[in-house]
Amino acid sequence: MAWVVAVVLLAEAFFVAALNWFLGVVVDRQQMSLAGLDPNVMSTSSKIGGLVFGLYFALCALVAVLVAIRDRAPAGFGRVLLISAAVVHGLLGAFAWGLVGWTAFLFMVVVLGLVVLLLMTYDREGGPQPAAPGDGAGADGGPEAATEPAGIPAGAAVPAPRTDEPQDGDGGDDEPQDAVPAQVTRPATTTP
Repeated sequence: MAWVVAVVLLAEAFFVAALNWFLGVVVDRQQMSLAGLDPNVMSTSSKIGGLVFGLYFALCALVAVLVAIRDRAPAGFGRVLLISAAVVHGLLGAFAWGLVGWTAFLFMVVVLGLVVLLLMTYDREGGPQPAAPGDGAGADGGPEAATEPAGIPAGAAVPAPRTDEPQDGDGGDDEPQDAVPAQVTRPATTTP
């Protein structure tokens, strides 16, 4: 999957850079002007914009290649770069629908889907996580046997476990139940 995204983004980088360079050459040779702008400025800005976007998509392709080689989800700057590429393709797809047509829109949506799929298919951690020590899970993932907490002083009150049984002792459901569970005290330990 990551190799496909890398190839598509690299081809798009080349196409965007070449198209903007070509448009810059056409504007320069025809001496076109838009709303009184200088044709040389328009030509130069088109070429620079093509190179910047070409390098941006090439960098995104490099991140996809690294994901493919490492077989790991992108992290940090690479992840942010791929998310921004997905956003850019979504925006370009919206503009392409109105300005170019449905084929350009379809291409942008396909690339958007590929980038999002790349981000979603690689797990950040790579499998189930082992239980952290002290989180109440045993070695096999099941609950550990209850142990005495080390920090409770002798004779301290320990709350009784909650049950669905009434706490007032008579067993009737029509009378109010105690709001506070009964407290159990441990006998003080004596040392010989």
